[in-house]
Amino acid sequence: MRERKIKEPIVSITKSGGEQQSIIEALDLLPVDQIIHKGDVVVITPNWVGNKTPETATVVGPVTLKVLIRYVKRYEPDKIIIATGSGSDTRTIFHSIGYDKVIKEENVDFTDLNYGPYTEIDLESNFVPRTKINNLIENLDVLISFTQLKQHEEATMSASIKNVAMGWPPGEIHGFPKKNLGIHDDLHEFIIAMGKKIPIDLAIISADKTMIGTGPNKGIAVNTDGLVIASTDPAAADTIGARLLGFKPQAIHYLFQLNKDKIGETDTTKMEFKGIPLEEAEEIFSKAAYGKEIGIDINIS
Repeated sequence: MRERKIKEPIVSITKSGGEQQSIIEALDLLPVDQIIHKGDVVVITPNWVGNKTPETATVVGPVTLKVLIRYVKRYEPDKIIIATGSGSDTRTIFHSIGYDKVIKEENVDFTDLNYGPYTEIDLESNFVPRTKINNLIENLDVLISFTQLKQHEEATMSASIKNVAMGWPPGEIHGFPKKNLGIHDDLHEFIIAMGKKIPIDLAIISADKTMIGTGPNKGIAVNTDGLVIASTDPAAADTIGARLLGFKPQAIHYLFQLNKDKIGETDTTKMEFKGIPLEEAEEIFSKAAYGKEIGIDINIS
């Protein structure tokens, strides 16, 4: 496994003028110039899990994806590729939600990861000890995970690590949804295995629309009007997302195990925070979700 571009767990949390502006401000607080260099091949994996609108918190917004693409262009990469594989038909979502227009307007490439050409990778998984994935994995310099925050019926939560772990296995091989060859026999084990194998250089989690109740596509959308998490460490980003949902890392098995295996940081005291404080983010989220300020890190007298 190659190393992430930046090992230090730097986390930015922002809420300013809506989702698009918050993402720009969150990235401005990170050393993106040390992650993306001129001439790089940058792959952005967005969450396109199902054919529902961004307002439902099912998929990322096409307008926000456009903002992210334009932000990456600042660093003059050789190529930007939008690459993901839905659990259903990626192409239907591609056209229905409007991602096709964004990709055409921004003149970037698109790869449907549900299909080849393939390379095979070994995984530390009892149920899926190896899998084929698109050989784009061998030709990228920077991997960005862009997703929204969700509770999840199997994984407890869905954020940056699960987005890549489930977006990259090809539906052509694993089925639609991706349940034919054992991924869901122990989903946490598979997420852990993929987290070890595919390093994410930049994790972006939008809590602008967060799914609670259940997920990945049948929950209720919480509107925080622009709350965003970004990090150089996907485990750190997911840890902050978990805290908004009311969980410590011990409650999210894949996070707990990745930290034990020294793949990312889940201890908030070892993270470098920028932007708004974690406690304030918890207040914003809980107020929007439940009408009352509650949170793991909030001191309530």
